[in-house]
Amino acid sequence: MSPVEGGLTPSSPLTRYHLAPNPGPMSLDGTNSYVIAAPGSPAVVVVDPGPPDDTHVAALQAAGLVELVLITHHHWDHTEASALFHEITGAPVRALDPGYCHGGHPLDDGEIVTAGGVEIRVMATPGHTADSVCFYLPDDGPDGSVLTGDTILGHGTTVLSYPDGTLGQYFQSLDTLESLGSASVLPGHGPLLPHLDEVVRAYRTHRLERLDQVRAALVALGLAADDADVGSVTDHVYAEVDPSVRSAAQQSVAAQLHYLRSER
Repeated sequence: MSPVEGGLTPSSPLTRYHLAPNPGPMSLDGTNSYVIAAPGSPAVVVVDPGPPDDTHVAALQAAGLVELVLITHHHWDHTEASALFHEITGAPVRALDPGYCHGGHPLDDGEIVTAGGVEIRVMATPGHTADSVCFYLPDDGPDGSVLTGDTILGHGTTVLSYPDGTLGQYFQSLDTLESLGSASVLPGHGPLLPHLDEVVRAYRTHRLERLDQVRAALVALGLAADDADVGSVTDHVYAEVDPSVRSAAQQSVAAQLHYLRSER
């Protein structure tokens, strides 16, 4: 889609987004900062304001009167401009973690927020981090849409920031998201995706395949999950991983080993 007013790009009937200038191994092309508003509404909601880059912040501000700022999770590439947004707009910033709220109270799982003329349902989806949430817009198109933060990405798979996030939590969160059916996926990084339920099933399959690979690595190394060294298993399962994402691979292996230990 082509950018429109203020450099924002349409992403669904009720949302637009601006790609933050913060690309990197973990942030991919950059963070997608979203603006939610009903047609004709002067007020808007900003989700994940991203970095305090002047051009990026100005583009989000230009979308309308910022009534509320919502945070999907605490990682810096999503939250760095949060305090600045509160300072320059007066809008409360709300997150699941109280430490990332500014002028607003923490979000509650299952809460329905109405702002920008839009109903926004808060869904706790821990796994990537303990404080990860998704925002479901049931009236956004025929099947609704979900702003998934880093719980589901536009391409690739998400990293589990173990021990903050765990694989057991993540599987439960995938089940929660799959129940929303064919909603559109508005991810924190990467392109927009259709059919949330299909994406969730692909994510779950990938995680189960990785678990099988870790089990096979443990057999090959002659180790039990309780005794395994994360580095050795990472070398076996992610032998060709780029050094720039080695730490992410190790986090994933640590999460997988924790899950296998908890199965006993």
